[in-house]
Amino acid sequence: MSNRREFLKEMVAGAAVLGTGAQLAFGQTREAGKAKVVIVRDAKLRTPGPKPDEKRVAAMLDHAMQSYFQAQNPVEPWKQLVRPGQVVSLKLNCLGRALSPNVALVAAICERLQQAGIKAGDITVWDSHSRDLQAAGFKLSTDPGSVRFTGSDTTGFETAAVSYGVVTTRLAKIVTQSDLVINVPILKSHNLCGVTMAMKNMYGVIDNPSQLHGTACNPSVADLNMIPEIRQKVRFVIGDMLTAQYEGGPSYRPEYTWNENGLMIGEDRVAIDHTAWQIVERKRAEMGLNTLEKAGTPAYYIATAADAQHRLGTNDPAKFTLIEHSMA
Repeated sequence: MSNRREFLKEMVAGAAVLGTGAQLAFGQTREAGKAKVVIVRDAKLRTPGPKPDEKRVAAMLDHAMQSYFQAQNPVEPWKQLVRPGQVVSLKLNCLGRALSPNVALVAAICERLQQAGIKAGDITVWDSHSRDLQAAGFKLSTDPGSVRFTGSDTTGFETAAVSYGVVTTRLAKIVTQSDLVINVPILKSHNLCGVTMAMKNMYGVIDNPSQLHGTACNPSVADLNMIPEIRQKVRFVIGDMLTAQYEGGPSYRPEYTWNENGLMIGEDRVAIDHTAWQIVERKRAEMGLNTLEKAGTPAYYIATAADAQHRLGTNDPAKFTLIEHSMA
């Protein structure tokens, strides 16, 4: 693979960039032990300019992954996460376009995957709509010999419907054809269900998300994540909190964004979302806003996902370990 500078040039449409093991039981959220969420923040991420520095973004990713997997070098975590020969996809959230996963972060993930033995042609970076991916700064490509950037509106959906609880839907073929889906969401508020991070991002892998927004998306979000292909294949979260939004989401509202300058990673999608919810609530309190529940946008689906019927993970901070690092 070319170096990160060249890879970024290939990814970004018409933009100039500044430069540059045992296999774990994924999908089980480390049921044999305590779930873990790792957050890495870098107060110098935007030094000297307003945009995140790509080298520091890549360093944050390495730091987070090495912490989570207790690894001695940057490639070792990825060798625990994937195996050569697997088909891997990255599900982004580019609905906000200007507020989407960072291009340098996605480049760094793709680079580490290849260093761990995944062929470039076996990696797909995607979202529900190609136009959103492109508007977020990614160059669309279906070249079978390189990392593909596309939308499920282009690649299509399975003919047969799948169901769980209140959800009946068709899955994007990218999901069913992947061995592993890495969930790469953005942290932001949601005007119906309070907050969107890991589990809500799965609305972008189906053909009928508009039908699942009633009653604060509860229990729809939890039920959707129970569908076997999603529960079993979407097994790791790399959450982008470089820029986050505390009000007005899921549409991009720049007046309600702030620089959290962080990444959040883990396997337990419920613990991830609970932690993300608390970060948004703290920011809202800092800005003098009501809690999400008082504002009429409760994040009830998080508790539902942890209940006895779903058991998708834990929303009890006593049952997962939160590890927070600050980059020097």
